[in-house]
Amino acid sequence: MVKPELIADYQCVTGEGPIWHPDEGRVYWLDIPMGKMFRYDPTTGKHEQCYQGESVGGLTVQADGTLLLFMNRGAIKVWRDGFLGTILPEIPEERDSRFNDVIADPRGRVFCGTMATKERLGRLYRLNLDGTIEVVLEGVKVSNGMGFTPDRKQMYYTDSGRREIYIFDYDEETGNLTNRRLFVRTPEGEGVPDGLTVDAEGYVWSARWDGGCLVRYAPDGTEDMRIQFPAKKVSSVIFGGEDYTDIYVTTAGGNNKEANGPGAGALFRINLGIRGVPEFRSRVKL
Repeated sequence: MVKPELIADYQCVTGEGPIWHPDEGRVYWLDIPMGKMFRYDPTTGKHEQCYQGESVGGLTVQADGTLLLFMNRGAIKVWRDGFLGTILPEIPEERDSRFNDVIADPRGRVFCGTMATKERLGRLYRLNLDGTIEVVLEGVKVSNGMGFTPDRKQMYYTDSGRREIYIFDYDEETGNLTNRRLFVRTPEGEGVPDGLTVDAEGYVWSARWDGGCLVRYAPDGTEDMRIQFPAKKVSSVIFGGEDYTDIYVTTAGGNNKEANGPGAGALFRINLGIRGVPEFRSRVKL
């Protein structure tokens, strides 16, 4: 039995979006509805809240080490230790929505999904290197975890509202996604797939919201491993550390631990000796 190590408990309502910052040797993560961002330095053991403001649904590390924050109303801002600069003030069609999960691709573009509104379902956008943004997928219930195969020829994409993870053919040259097919559909009553990452062997790690676990899938979609957490809402996962064998996992529901478990809303770490890979950096022109 793997016992997850509790790193920090800020009782996050929706702990999300963990990302390893290799320049700083720190992991960052979010509490989306509370508009908070945190960071943890494993070398010193210190963790802290480093941002309070508008809700952030996802983030990437830019080539220069700054963070891109994907926010309410489709706003995109750049952040470095308290300084906020606006890249995109809003997407008019997203004024009643927000970004939810994002990932930089091998060239530095960013795939960024939005939540559904009362009027329509969510979307997946692609933020291009020149700062333009375009819709690449519509009709999404809850846009969520993404990741790339080691050969960079396919991209995984999660629609939590449908309990499905898809795999697309991905063209690194153009950033286009084609040939969507089903990779995994989680059984009813076992929670929904949330945040996602891919390890160096090409296995997919999917956090299970309302399933209390982290699931590792083989490239053919068969379940390889399941790790239980003392939190019902396991929300996202990222590899980090000097050798990328530390696995950081966020959870949600810290505002009601009685219902969601004693570890709800905390950041956890596990190390199984399985190696991850560095996340791609965004390279969007500011």
